[in-house]
Amino acid sequence: MATILNVRNPRAHALASELARRRKTGITEVVIQALEHELERERSSIPLAQRLTTLADRARAKAGPNARPVTEADRDEMWTR
Repeated sequence: MATILNVRNPRAHALASELARRRKTGITEVVIQALEHELERERSSIPLAQRLTTLADRARAKAGPNARPVTEADRDEMWTR
């Protein structure tokens, strides 16, 4: 037996009603669609740490084998051009 989802928040009801009206469908259907959409986003999102690691790896690859640290003078020069 399925458990019933009962949301008693007026704002949630208003948002679901507006979306249902715009899509010309029922509230239940828009709630299901919204939840499916958000679950898909969560499942396909890449964690921040992994995205930063990828960016750092790409930056290291572009720097080449003789890379040197960026100095404070280098940073200052980038902002004064």
